[in-house]
Amino acid sequence: MAKELRQIAIYGKGGIGKSTTTQNLTAALAENGKKVLVVGCDPKADSTRLILGGLAQRTVLDTLRDEGEDIDLSNIMKRGYRKVRCVESGGPEPGAGCAGRGIITSIGLLERLGAYTKDLDYVFYDVLGDVVCGGFAMPIREGKAKEIYIVASGEMMSLYAANNIAKGIQRYAKQGGVRLGGVICNSRNVDREPELLRAFAKELGTHLIHFIPRDNIVQHAEIKRKTVIEYKPDAEQAAEYRTLAKNIEQNKKFVIPKPMTPDRLEEILLEFGLLDELEDYAI
Repeated sequence: MAKELRQIAIYGKGGIGKSTTTQNLTAALAENGKKVLVVGCDPKADSTRLILGGLAQRTVLDTLRDEGEDIDLSNIMKRGYRKVRCVESGGPEPGAGCAGRGIITSIGLLERLGAYTKDLDYVFYDVLGDVVCGGFAMPIREGKAKEIYIVASGEMMSLYAANNIAKGIQRYAKQGGVRLGGVICNSRNVDREPELLRAFAKELGTHLIHFIPRDNIVQHAEIKRKTVIEYKPDAEQAAEYRTLAKNIEQNKKFVIPKPMTPDRLEEILLEFGLLDELEDYAI
């Protein structure tokens, strides 16, 4: 029986740490012998730099602009740490065109060039910000990614964005088989953060798949252009990413989320002491 390719999309508020989390997660999976492809879906093209050791990854859109349609897979895909395969979609020239089109173009080209090989265990799509529309919804709208994980923290705007993402997942779940696999907390050391994220995830009908504590070793590794897994494999933070990888590998809980109303989200935030933030922002 052929193994099933798991295609996973990672969403979350811009700046929440999706790319760092995704790269450390995929490094942990690769370390465990899994064959992984990472598709960066952000015009900044920074979804694979730690896997590639800081190597400037030439984007799909730049390659197509420079060389036309007649290209090989090797022109747009590089291998990094533990042979993780890396692709960056890229985007249009600033002020010209829709960045979401890069994702649509990239996925179509990867399929045409045979990137989704039978030996792959995982494909991860690292998606820009909290946009679940247009081209940025491509991984879930077209049924490419069946599993979604939302990266969030205990900060109010992060949870507001996560709730909006859940609305998008709910919408597309009705059209295909996409499901929410859980919430990943990338900690910001907010008071009562683990409890808040568990309550938030439960309200959505899902679970907190892992709580990643805040540790400056992540920044130290990034300065060295490496994942924590590669930079300090014996560090406690590396163990946290390995636990996240294990939890995702073993995850069996996939749901259609039940996003909250603004009032209900505000109630949860107030319950866990985010009153000061709510005075600064209006939901």
